[in-house]
Amino acid sequence: MLLPAAVLQYSTPHMIAHRGMAMPASKTLRTITAAVIQMNSGDDKLKNLACAETLIDEAAARGAKIAVLPEMFSWRGLRKDLQKVSEPIPGPTIARLSRVAAAANICVLAGSIAERSSHKTKVYNTSVLIGADGLIRASYRKIHLFQFQLKNGTAIRENRIFLPGDRIACARVSGCMFGFSICYDLRFPELYRALCARGCHAFFAPSAFTFETGALHWEVLLRARAIENQSYILAPNQCGRNPQGFEDYGHSMIIGPQGEVLGAATKPEDIVIADLNLSHLTAVRKQLPLLKHIRNDAYRIK
Repeated sequence: MLLPAAVLQYSTPHMIAHRGMAMPASKTLRTITAAVIQMNSGDDKLKNLACAETLIDEAAARGAKIAVLPEMFSWRGLRKDLQKVSEPIPGPTIARLSRVAAAANICVLAGSIAERSSHKTKVYNTSVLIGADGLIRASYRKIHLFQFQLKNGTAIRENRIFLPGDRIACARVSGCMFGFSICYDLRFPELYRALCARGCHAFFAPSAFTFETGALHWEVLLRARAIENQSYILAPNQCGRNPQGFEDYGHSMIIGPQGEVLGAATKPEDIVIADLNLSHLTAVRKQLPLLKHIRNDAYRIK
């Protein structure tokens, strides 16, 4: 999935140097190299897992200390089969990724998988963070469930197949506090502000954005969430046609704390790598201390 020239021309952290804003500091001990992995997952779980494993290993070989996979990276098939392919956590998929993470000495965010529930027909859409030691560090169940009708008449109603989560999650990796979100969560700034209030420097946003909504809103939402929270965002997306018969948008990105595009995918299966520099983030927040100016006492709905 190629990016339009309008995206490529500013996909650099130096895009706003002339405006007098703080620029990224040189690489220090407060820097973590991150990778987002773009995939076009189908209904063959073993094939998807093999692809993910290869891309994680490549990311580690390129110096990444954390790799982030997209939403439903291990299986995307017909909705009627979702319950059948769901797994407990931990289960086979997370066990395999744990071995991969430990062998490559890299943290891995299993973007999301179908987590088995006690419900007869519904499952959770769940992210799992695995440390470089292969141990589970945290997990998050997608809170906001997507509902949309495509122009071709296809109706997407995630509440028919998924159960919503009911709590936020964050975890620390190499000194960087990450907040969890999944896809449609991007449209709810309250979630990110709550995560930021808990000390987050960066957000995970594994996704399977449709092409129709992605072309309009994907980059805008990512940059907005970064700017208003002065935080990094790691956003791997699915791309290409999926087994449900519509296109996903691709354009996986890493966004900096001033909304700058630090990297963007340029092909269907791709790895985007960028440094998350906490010294730079601290400088940005000091220069424009908007997070200290939040007025929760005044934001009242009457």
